[in-house]
Amino acid sequence: MSAEELEQFLYSHFPGDEHQAFTVERVEEMFAQVRMRDDRRHLRPGGTISGPSLMMLSDTAMYMALLGMIGPVSLAVTTNLNINFLRKPAQTDVIAECKLLKLGRRLAVGEVTMYSDGDPEPVAHATVTYSIPPEQNST
Repeated sequence: MSAEELEQFLYSHFPGDEHQAFTVERVEEMFAQVRMRDDRRHLRPGGTISGPSLMMLSDTAMYMALLGMIGPVSLAVTTNLNINFLRKPAQTDVIAECKLLKLGRRLAVGEVTMYSDGDPEPVAHATVTYSIPPEQNST
């Protein structure tokens, strides 16, 4: 799936405003880059991006990388997400780069590194595992 197709899939399958903040910028073999646009709803006291927002971004980036490889499988689901918050993110767009480490028939594992826009130092790192549903027989 292309970046544009993935973004349309995301918007059509996840109603609500929170996913409208994401832009799928790039999709390549075993990789996706997703931007979470700056929005005051993602802030926590102190003017930084909240942990739950970064978790949502890492999960979304993994989902986009996975669907970029396997196609529009809406029932692929997160089974594990582990995140390390490394630095205080700036109040700006956050960019997530997801690299799939393993893509099997039933499980996919990826790592997501997140950066404040314009800053080369990562603000968070996550590992994410997705369960891929079995193919349905068409008989």
